[in-house]
Amino acid sequence: MGQTLSEPVTAKETSICGNANMRVASSCMQGWRINMEDAHVQMLAVPGDKDASFFAVFDGHGGARVAQYAGIHLHKKIISDPAYAEGQVEEAIRRGFLATDEDMLNEFTHVNSVSSEMVERDSEEEISKAPICICCYNEIDDSMKEELAGTTAVIVLIKNSKIYCGNVGDSRVIASVKGEVQQLSFDHKPSNEAETKRIIAAGGWVEFNRVNGNLALSRALGDFVFKKNDTKKPEEQIVTAQPDVVVRDLTADHEFLILACDGIWDVLSNQEVVDFVRGRIAQKIEPETICEELMMRCLAPDCQMGGLGCDNMTVVLVCFLHANTYENLANMCSRPCSHAHLMPTSQQSDTEGESMESSLE
Repeated sequence: MGQTLSEPVTAKETSICGNANMRVASSCMQGWRINMEDAHVQMLAVPGDKDASFFAVFDGHGGARVAQYAGIHLHKKIISDPAYAEGQVEEAIRRGFLATDEDMLNEFTHVNSVSSEMVERDSEEEISKAPICICCYNEIDDSMKEELAGTTAVIVLIKNSKIYCGNVGDSRVIASVKGEVQQLSFDHKPSNEAETKRIIAAGGWVEFNRVNGNLALSRALGDFVFKKNDTKKPEEQIVTAQPDVVVRDLTADHEFLILACDGIWDVLSNQEVVDFVRGRIAQKIEPETICEELMMRCLAPDCQMGGLGCDNMTVVLVCFLHANTYENLANMCSRPCSHAHLMPTSQQSDTEGESMESSLE
């Protein structure tokens, strides 16, 4: 657990956008942490493919720069990959994650060679070119802290009535389908059997549920100190940027989806988050207000023990309108549900509500 303030910073950076098919809100809050290291992205129309929407949350550690870099560049790597043009979106997402990581490694080889001007310039150019919101809270770090800096990444790309989800780390995305949880990503922990095997095979170890006793994530962008085995491919490194990708059909029963960092999931279970959001949509509360209320619900009253609710918090809420009104969605969310969980059968979820250790924070 990183250092905390004597009082939380509860100022929020909140935005809202929408079209005929969805209404999207996002909000982020520094909370008890000394610095804000999260970043997030929301695009109703992706530059290069106006028929695709893109949303992402990045939870940085060791500084905000890696999260900010990913927020600016990851979607571009995915969309520009040749596999994307061929309709192989899953493969494009996998390649996009690894290509972004490789680009960062090349640019961040020498900590002092990376200037904040580069990130600020790219951010300004992106924002001026498209209907896009890229939120990188606070100022650019003066220091990368180089090889110990990294970020989680959870992304959603919606195209042709398909939901594509890519993930590394322990930020998470879930959907509400008639009030039931549809889990769209799975946390990457060093203690997971498959992750442990890869870590050991690459020359690392797991101690206290951390990679080499240090990092609480087994997959991440950045963290290049764990990616130095020249005999291994990028996806075989101690810590890899290779994402898991889950694909689901977007149906008329989908009510909303939520992307958030572990500052939310550490405190509330998947179903508790769905119930929280769904109940407020049913009351016709605005999506941006729901995001802010969710963060405040998860904020700890104090951090004397440095525990849950003391992390940075970021939430992106995508409400599916299905070419109808928000009032119609409110009526959908007013209907009772069975609380049965819908999960991809190829993977198993971690226990909901299980506390996640913070990584290098």
